[in-house]
Amino acid sequence: QVQLVESGGGLVQAGGSLRLTCTASGSSSSCIAGGWYRQAPGKQRELVAYIVTGVSTDYAESAKGRFTISRDNADNTLYLQMNSLIPEDTAIYYCNAECWPGGRRRDYWGQGTQVTVSS
Repeated sequence: QVQLVESGGGLVQAGGSLRLTCTASGSSSSCIAGGWYRQAPGKQRELVAYIVTGVSTDYAESAKGRFTISRDNADNTLYLQMNSLIPEDTAIYYCNAECWPGGRRRDYWGQGTQVTVSS
C-alpha cells in the first residue's frame, strides 16, 4: 500500500504562485511515475502534469509554461510549482502515483488539496 498526502493548496490572487507537495509513504519503491490531476466543480478530473522518473515529463496545454512538476526520490515527494495562476486553475488538485508491485500496475491517489485563484 502507498499513502499519498497533498499539501500547499490555498487561496491566491490571479498572477500568484503556489507550490503543491505530495508526500508518499508505505511501499513506494515500485512507483516509477506520478502526476497531478485536478477537478473543477462540474467538470471531469483532468491531467495537469506527469513525470516518469528519470525519463520525461508531460503537461496539459493549459499548464505548459506556467507549471513545473518535479520529484525528489530521496524524500518520496512530488511537487507542482504553479506560477501565473489564473481563475481557471481553481480546482481540487490530486496527486497520483503509478506503481508496479509484483509487476502489475496499481494507481494510488491522495485526498486532494483545494486551489482557489481569485480574479
